[in-house]
Amino acid sequence: MTAPSDLADRLGLAPGARAIILNADDFGMCHAANTAIVDLLTTARIDSTTVMIPCSWSPEALAFAASRTDLDIGVHLVLTSEWARYRWRPLTGTATSLVDGAGFFPIDVLSVEQNASDDDVAAELAAQLQTALDAGVDVTHLDNHMGSVYGLVTGRDFLRPVFELAARHGLPFRLPRSMDGVGENSALQAQLDGAAAAAESYGVEIIDRLWSHPFELLREGTPDEETYEQVRDGFIALLRAVPAGVTEIYLHPMVDDEELRAAVDFSAAKRGYELRLLSDPAVLQAIEDEALVRIGWRDLRDLQRGDAR
Repeated sequence: MTAPSDLADRLGLAPGARAIILNADDFGMCHAANTAIVDLLTTARIDSTTVMIPCSWSPEALAFAASRTDLDIGVHLVLTSEWARYRWRPLTGTATSLVDGAGFFPIDVLSVEQNASDDDVAAELAAQLQTALDAGVDVTHLDNHMGSVYGLVTGRDFLRPVFELAARHGLPFRLPRSMDGVGENSALQAQLDGAAAAAESYGVEIIDRLWSHPFELLREGTPDEETYEQVRDGFIALLRAVPAGVTEIYLHPMVDDEELRAAVDFSAAKRGYELRLLSDPAVLQAIEDEALVRIGWRDLRDLQRGDAR
């Protein structure tokens, strides 16, 4: 296992601390997401969230974020639109390299890496962040929807415009230094090493590792479909495996209702399970038993801006 960076030390955490950030992705995607995430944030069952600015329900999310500048709320930079029935478009318009034949962001990351121009990506991501700032949000960090800026498919990444944007606004960015816990891939680790060095050159703070669990409900639609209890037990195992350093664990909690099931093509039940996870006594007990230290992205932002505790 890769040794953690000195990030935990620079944050003032105890030697060997196992710090986690529980982040909810996809704030603003739909009302089902907003309902779940607002409750989780205001009851401190998650540490942060990020808003999908191009989505239809982002105004509701942004209005909440602007009213609660004490909470850790960032921008979920979007270049893809993955569902069949519910799509979203770039803020910078449809006469760019960022859209498919129907005028929406493409469904998959491959299309972004093959077709998007650096200039169009830079303009779009800047517009998404500026929309949040103009709405009065005290943006704490940036991350990325579906990993579309990382170069995971073809190796062509869009990290330079992300780092430039993050550095310009004094914001940390969700990028893991290590493949720990997500499989051994020497080529991808080498790619991460280069990206981490680039982030450091821009003065952008990043995390030691980035974890989640399967996005889809395993064996969905079969008699052996994964149960809530199996999802919960897998998540607890994930928590128990967190090593020293700073690890973000991201989920997609949403209310499993008619709106969500009309919007997504699969795994509405999984989104509801993730909402249940975050208030499940067994999960909360695991966090306590493992002595995991919960921090927020604001801590990294303060460090980057020179205001660390």
